[in-house]
Amino acid sequence: MKNWIRATSRTTLLIAASSLPYVAHAQDAQPAATDEEQDTLVRDEAIIVTATRREGTVQDVPINISAVGGAELAERRLDDLREIARAVPGVYIVDQGNRSGTPIVFRGLNATGLGSFDGNANGGGTVATYVGEVPLYVDLRLKDMERVEFLIGPQGTLYGAGTLGGAIRYIPAKPRFEEISGQVRADAYDYAHGDGLSTDFGATINIPLAPTLAFRASLDKLDDTGFIDYPFAVQEVGLSNPDVDPADAAAYAANLRRLDDVNYADILTARAALRFAPGDLLDVTASYHFQEDKTGGRQFSQTRLSSFPVPIGKYEAALRVPEPNTRTTQLASLEAELDLGFGKLVSATGYSVAEEEGNRDQTDLLIGLQYSYEAFPEFTAFTLEEGEQKTFTQEVRFVSDWDSRFSLIAGAFYLDQEIDNLSTEFTPGFDQFAVDEFGGIQLRPDSIEYLEPFLSELTEQALYGELSYQLTDDWQVTVGGRYYDYELVTQQTFDLPLFRTVFEGDAPDSIVLDFETGGQEDDGFLFKFNTSYDVAANALVYATVSQGFRIGNSNAIAPCPVPLPPNQIICAQPGELDYRADKTTNYELGFKTQWLGRTLTLNGAVYYIDWSDPQIDSATTNGQAPITINGAGAKSQGLELSTAWRVNDKLSLTANYSYNDAQLTELSPNIIPVIFPPGFDNSFIDGQKGDRLPGSPRHQGGFAVDYDTPLTADWDLALSYAVYAQSDVLTRTGARGAALTLPGFDLHQASVGFENRHGTRVIVYADNLWGEFAETGVRATPDWDQVVTDINGDPVYARSFGTFVAPPRRIGVRVSQEF
Repeated sequence: MKNWIRATSRTTLLIAASSLPYVAHAQDAQPAATDEEQDTLVRDEAIIVTATRREGTVQDVPINISAVGGAELAERRLDDLREIARAVPGVYIVDQGNRSGTPIVFRGLNATGLGSFDGNANGGGTVATYVGEVPLYVDLRLKDMERVEFLIGPQGTLYGAGTLGGAIRYIPAKPRFEEISGQVRADAYDYAHGDGLSTDFGATINIPLAPTLAFRASLDKLDDTGFIDYPFAVQEVGLSNPDVDPADAAAYAANLRRLDDVNYADILTARAALRFAPGDLLDVTASYHFQEDKTGGRQFSQTRLSSFPVPIGKYEAALRVPEPNTRTTQLASLEAELDLGFGKLVSATGYSVAEEEGNRDQTDLLIGLQYSYEAFPEFTAFTLEEGEQKTFTQEVRFVSDWDSRFSLIAGAFYLDQEIDNLSTEFTPGFDQFAVDEFGGIQLRPDSIEYLEPFLSELTEQALYGELSYQLTDDWQVTVGGRYYDYELVTQQTFDLPLFRTVFEGDAPDSIVLDFETGGQEDDGFLFKFNTSYDVAANALVYATVSQGFRIGNSNAIAPCPVPLPPNQIICAQPGELDYRADKTTNYELGFKTQWLGRTLTLNGAVYYIDWSDPQIDSATTNGQAPITINGAGAKSQGLELSTAWRVNDKLSLTANYSYNDAQLTELSPNIIPVIFPPGFDNSFIDGQKGDRLPGSPRHQGGFAVDYDTPLTADWDLALSYAVYAQSDVLTRTGARGAALTLPGFDLHQASVGFENRHGTRVIVYADNLWGEFAETGVRATPDWDQVVTDINGDPVYARSFGTFVAPPRRIGVRVSQEF
């Protein structure tokens, strides 16, 4: 709370509320507009959205929606979800950097401890993301976008993919038929911590090939140099001692090395689209999206480690090996719209392939199993994680356009998804140590200690729709429903090759995989009710009751044998094999208003969400393998406010604020894994009724001020200052289990921009202007901050505990040229 108060006292500016109509740059002074001209001007400047499958402005749509247009994305340099979410009330994104995934939390709907998100690349699972009309989770770089829409609350009666808490829609710019056009852009910036200059180059080209055929393509390449160092990485895994005294120069030089700026990010983003529109009846766009994210390590700080023998800096981690990761996402889509005269028929077909490969330091987890791995003085373990996900989706919907008080949206959705994952753990040198010290009988040359493959196929079908009736010119009522049916088939197993080879005499290259088949199936119905009333020309109130749903799944862990063997084993007890679907019921009241000649916009909403069987990340009793379980029940309630005021042609102010109170409503047994120092004996504790949920702040918001003025006959000047602030974040339910509570923080940014009439733009900017050290996530708990001993009695430092951090201050220059 201290940082929250400091944020508001440091400046009266509170942050960007881009849920409101975008305010264009000031132009040369013009005569005062009439009321009719003012209405037309506001409509032209407002972002047109299609969240309800019909065009309208944010102010027209009777649901909670925020939209950020392409112009604002460029001017505020909002390049990814982490940056844009700070401008949307009710949305919180856990910034763990590019390596560790980006969990998305709408209205506090998260019951998983933040430490469980490490390496999670599905966005947290409560929010659906769309690229155009196709559902696909990807932390897409926001280049050549028409807009990004945030739909707060369940959307299963309007969209093919079911959503628990809401949806995010990336709307790329479509090919245009008018003329050849495009843009080249470049950005260069430097971090206050780290070496080297980061760059971001890109270009877009739009080419009309015929009066009804157009092509558009964009290509962007980000080379972010990073700012996190690993000063205590081993020289060679299995031969170097990771726990020598770093202050001993000779021992350090013989065993350790420093890795600088390991959280670098090389991201290639590309898109090509071909559009065919013969007249007003048919509009078809074929698109291909590609994004490759290469990162070198975690955006992770371990300055909180107390047991390590030397101090660790704010932007340093004590991990032992580099942790590179490559994530590649490809999407081919075909979107077609046919005007039937009495409505539109839309088809959206998508096929995506997402591949990932990366390494992780696994040493601490194996030490925590207490099977004497730490006895080996040169012990370091790492993993190779490989995964592929193939997804086909088909959605068809009809949107009525008839002259009637009734209107209809009806659609059908089909999904077929295949997942093939493989996790492999390596413990180089441990086989020789086990032969020498533990009675092993032979070596395992490939050092594979653990192997876990997982295969699954999910098929889902859904019918959805909404029927609306205009009771009067000002009052409308909508009812909606969704019927869903899914079937999940899984295959999983695990093997302990090193143990079998070294201690049981199996072949040095043997792999034994006895797959277990599992899965689940379910069907059900969800409903929605919405009504809105125009109480005045520029004032609308609405009420919504809607349900959301998320499917269950297998935990991809083989079942435990009976009886349990005395040796090491990683397996799932009967209650740990899979988890059920969870459901939300969302109650919301909201208003949308404009004042002072529609120059002042004020929107708000209050809500209450009942969440049954919330899915929570946990760990197996045997082996501490990550799994998901169901809690008993939770609720989330709060309010959201946003406002924008165009004071005059030069000055505009925007602000937002949200308050959220999310907590358990019932006793939830065994949802929080804990250990009992000294040592790593593990168990689980219960979540209690009233426990606050982790993963998002109670208070967040901000404010921005923009001042635009002509500088010369050709150039305009744009000045901007903004601040985002949030209160503290729990990292575990109810702050239980030795959890760390992340303190609140505020982040400031400022920019000076120059733009001329020929499409040239130059922006000089500073992000995190005051150099705030902001902790945004966590790995493990302070209880893991322990020292054990090896076979010689020398110290072995467990070092999994630490926090993810926001980037330090960066200063840069961005240039673009349109043609």
